[in-house]
Amino acid sequence: MIKGRSEGEGMDPQIADLARTAGTTMVTLMATTAWESARDGLVSLWQRFQPARADGIGEEFEASRADLLLARETGDAESEAELAAEWQGRVRRLLVAQPEVADELRRILDELNPRLSDERPAVGEIHMTAEASGSGRVYQAGRDQHITER
Repeated sequence: MIKGRSEGEGMDPQIADLARTAGTTMVTLMATTAWESARDGLVSLWQRFQPARADGIGEEFEASRADLLLARETGDAESEAELAAEWQGRVRRLLVAQPEVADELRRILDELNPRLSDERPAVGEIHMTAEASGSGRVYQAGRDQHITER
């Protein structure tokens, strides 16, 4: 179990959801024209709340973006999922250490949301067919798909 601020107290599910959303949104935006403002917004959070780490976070964003672009070029979907998980973890740790970051993070994500929608191409009609037998599984999506199995 993830520990919160005090020993024995579980982490707030809203914090976990916010971190998940932020990590996924950042990685998605890394391949768009909204990338720079997204990066600047998140780096500003670290500058305000953990200034000693802000420069390093900016460099890590740039390295992650380079990794993402290479992964997309080579069709490596697993790397994209790993990058999202890494950033979810970083944001979650920031939120656990400094819960007051949450409102500012939500504001930044709300500002980025319309840009994210503008970057996505319109989706036309999609036809999918699948068949599984035995203990096989089928996962289909017309767009992004995130699967967590335990």
